[in-house]
Amino acid sequence: MSNGDVKKLVVLAYSGGLDTSCILVWLKEQGYDVVAYLANIGQDEDFDAIKSKALKFGASKMIIPDLKKEFVEEFIWPAVQANAQYEDRYLLGTALARPLIAKEMIKVAKQEGANYVAHGATGKGNDQIRFELGAYGLHPTIQVITPWRIPRLLEIFCPQFWHNSFNNTFLKLAGCLLTKSKPWSMDANMMHISYESGVLEDPNHQSPDDICTMIVSPELAPDSPEILVLEFKRGVPVKVTNKTDGTELTKPLDLFLYLNKVGGRNGVGKIDIVENRFIGMKSRGIYETPGGTILLAAHTDIEVFTMDREVRKIKRELDIKFSEQVYRGFWFSPECEFTRFCINKSQDSVEGKVTVKVYKGGVYILSRESPLSLYNEQLVSMNVQGNYEPTDADGFIKINALRLREYGRLRQQPTGK
Repeated sequence: MSNGDVKKLVVLAYSGGLDTSCILVWLKEQGYDVVAYLANIGQDEDFDAIKSKALKFGASKMIIPDLKKEFVEEFIWPAVQANAQYEDRYLLGTALARPLIAKEMIKVAKQEGANYVAHGATGKGNDQIRFELGAYGLHPTIQVITPWRIPRLLEIFCPQFWHNSFNNTFLKLAGCLLTKSKPWSMDANMMHISYESGVLEDPNHQSPDDICTMIVSPELAPDSPEILVLEFKRGVPVKVTNKTDGTELTKPLDLFLYLNKVGGRNGVGKIDIVENRFIGMKSRGIYETPGGTILLAAHTDIEVFTMDREVRKIKRELDIKFSEQVYRGFWFSPECEFTRFCINKSQDSVEGKVTVKVYKGGVYILSRESPLSLYNEQLVSMNVQGNYEPTDADGFIKINALRLREYGRLRQQPTGK
């Protein structure tokens, strides 16, 4: 292959949907040799059908790496350690997957000798930022092609024009189908499914009852709870035991998928929120994250049980930083590497078991135990004095009251004329 040919080789993040199919055909028309790439991160897809479609539309090859194990161990587990939630509610299922997708896309580009990568993210969303910051952080000289930010292509292929006569002609030539089964968009992986756009763009429009696919409605969940024991080491789940039916799992991927099933059939993990996109606008999204919701509750409990109070105050600030960094696409930044390092170090003593009840949409903590617990039953007991002198509280309270007395004195002074 000549240098000229190499320069025209592009790796396209290809979903098999309408938008990336149009992009594939357009890239071919522009003279690019297209390698289609799709990460298997646990989404429910017909990968053979997508590969067939990509080759039919002109891709020279289709690469579909299985990244499920890596997704759990290298991205979801750090998020569990961080109790990661963007704006206190969103568990970052899409945001955590994007750096992994970008990492593998750059790996494919290097293996194939491509100087270009392309994606189908829109110019209004977060994903364009996440893909491109990841690509540039891993491959500083890569060139990114962004069709949905090219004005001429926006005029032709922007969704509101997908049914005009010109576009119909193009799509028929491309072999695409103008069908949409649901009036909203979805993004799925093994951690969660997100729903946005379409009828959901009205924040006052209640989501349809049948929108979720991982989670049943709490009203339809079983009338009997399931009791789980989750064991953690260094803040990472290492074992789950279902005391209701005796199931035990230790492998990370199996463990996480099982928690998805348990949470899903018990109606756990759906949220309906308005969030602040990094690009500067608010958006409404619906997310279902069953396994992640169970892990958040259990990990938070064992962390409080085993971690020093002042260390956890600092760690909570790092958790917020981590969540913002991931949401905004800075996984491969120096600050996010530093944040992950510090959070990982904070988990040295986060070890033990948490027993939870999963029931009709809720996760309820029942008990916890740890060999590294900072809980001293004798010290805290109301029935045993332990190594504590109650009279010491006199000075403690008086010293802490000094500034309150001065503040109270100031408020009682006359304000003057």
